[in-house]
Amino acid sequence: MTPIEAPPVRIVAHLDMDAFYASCELLRYPDLRGEAVVIGGSRDATPRTRVDPATGAELRSYMRLSGYAGRGVITTATYPAREFGLRSAMPLMKAARLAPHAILLPVDFDLYRAMSRRFKAAVRELAPLVEDRGIDEVYIDLSPVVAARIDDAGDAWWYARELGQQIRAAVHAATGLTCSIGLAPNKLVAKIASELDKPDGLTLVTPEDVPARIWPLAARRLHGVGPKAEARLSALGVYTIGDLACADEALRADLAAKLGRRYADWLHGAAHGIDNRPVVTESEPVSISRETTFDRDLHAVRDRALLTPIFTGLCERLASDLQRKHYRARTIGIKLRFDDFKTLTRDRTIDQPVDDARRIRGVAAGCLKTVDLSRRIRLLGVRASKLVPIEPEQARRTKPA
Repeated sequence: MTPIEAPPVRIVAHLDMDAFYASCELLRYPDLRGEAVVIGGSRDATPRTRVDPATGAELRSYMRLSGYAGRGVITTATYPAREFGLRSAMPLMKAARLAPHAILLPVDFDLYRAMSRRFKAAVRELAPLVEDRGIDEVYIDLSPVVAARIDDAGDAWWYARELGQQIRAAVHAATGLTCSIGLAPNKLVAKIASELDKPDGLTLVTPEDVPARIWPLAARRLHGVGPKAEARLSALGVYTIGDLACADEALRADLAAKLGRRYADWLHGAAHGIDNRPVVTESEPVSISRETTFDRDLHAVRDRALLTPIFTGLCERLASDLQRKHYRARTIGIKLRFDDFKTLTRDRTIDQPVDDARRIRGVAAGCLKTVDLSRRIRLLGVRASKLVPIEPEQARRTKPA
C-alpha cells in the first residue's frame, strides 16, 4: 500500500449542531417550528395530548413560561426565542418576564445522546479523525482525507469545502438536523468560523482570510477570553481581535503587565490565527459526575423523603455511566449548592475502585455526613474521579452479584 503523503495544507473542521436540544425536540413536535421554545423544564412541562371528540384528531397542549414557577434555568432555546433575549443558563423566571408566551419543554437527555451518536457516526463515515468535544460538537482533521485526493494547496481548500458540504448533508440525512461547520487551518480559527454563519452554515477561513474575517470580531470571540479578560482588554483600548494582532511593543508590554506574559503572548498569536493543538481522537476522562438542580430548595431533614430517592438515582446513573464507559473510580465525592448559592464539595478516596451503585452510594453518603446540612439545598451532585480503565471482559467477570 502506498503511504499517504503529508497534505499540502492542514485543514481542520469544527462542526457544531444548531440549537441541538431544541432542534431534537422540534423533530418530535414539528408543530412548534418557528415558535419561541425553551428547553429546561422538569417533567411537569411534558406536553399533554388529547383526542378531539368531534374530529378524532390528536391535539397537543404546551406549557408556557408564564405558568412556570421554580429555580430552573434554560438549557437551550430556539432561534425565535433568542430574538427575545432568551439564552442558555438564564433563570426560567427571568425568561418568563422577557417572553411569557414562550413554550417550555423538559430536558430529554436520552433523546439527545441518541441523536449525538447518530451524527458522530455519520461524520466518521466520511472523515474518521474526530475529536469528541461534547454532545453537540466535534473537531475533524480533514487533512488526511484531502491529501489522499489533492496535492495542490489551492485545490485542497476547494475540496475541503466540498467535503464539508458532504458532511453537512450526511448529518442531516442521519438525524434530520442541521449543523454549522467552520473550515480553517487549526482548531481555534475553525471554532470561530463555525459560529459566523449559523444556523446551517459552512464557513471557510484560510490563513489569508484571517485579517478580513477574524480581525474585525470582538476580542471576546477568541475562545480563551472570558468576561474578566475582556474587561481588562477594554481598559487598555483593545476591543477587537485585530487590535490584538496589530498591538505595538508598548501595548504588548501593557498586556503582559496586566494579564501575564504567557497569556499576552498567547493572545497575540491567537489573534494571528496561530494554534498548534492537534485533533485528539482519544482521551481519558478526568471525572464523571451526575447532578440535579431542584425546582425548589429542599431541606435535608424535612424533605428527606424527596431527597433520598433523588440521591439514590444520581448514584445509580453515575454507576451506569462508569460501567458503560468501562471505568471504576477510586474517589467518590458530592457537590452541594445551598440556598445562598454557596457551593461545597467533599470527596473520599478508597482502597478498591468501584463502579456499582450500592458502594458508590455508601461512600457518597459518608461524605454527606461530614457536611452541616442545616441550610436548604438547591443542587445535589455525585462525582467519580481518579478513574481506572477496565477491560470489558474483566468488567463482566468481576461484576458484583
